[in-house]
Amino acid sequence: MRRAGGTRGFTLVELAVAILVLSVGAIAAIRAGDRAQTALGTMESRILARIVAENRAEELQLFGAGAVLPEQVRMGGQDFRVAVAQEATTGGLVQATIVVRSELGPGAQLVAYVRRRGLGQ
Repeated sequence: MRRAGGTRGFTLVELAVAILVLSVGAIAAIRAGDRAQTALGTMESRILARIVAENRAEELQLFGAGAVLPEQVRMGGQDFRVAVAQEATTGGLVQATIVVRSELGPGAQLVAYVRRRGLGQ
């Protein structure tokens, strides 16, 4: 904008609008960073829960569907609760639905098909 004295510059209103626009952009960037950090923070718990579920599936393969296994597992400094729902299939196997939960983050679910008795029996 041109002033009476012939010098160019910004008015106070233009500066206020520019600061407002930059503030809104900065707040949006901070919120996006917060969400990304939260998502990455739960990733470790999700990965550990998946490992616990895969380990339980291997234990069921080894010891058989009727094996008595602990309901609480500690992995990576976190405690996980493991629940296994078993259902017989028409092919003579057992469908084991393994659900792993942690108090610190999301859990995992895995479906495995195992023998009624373990590999060594």
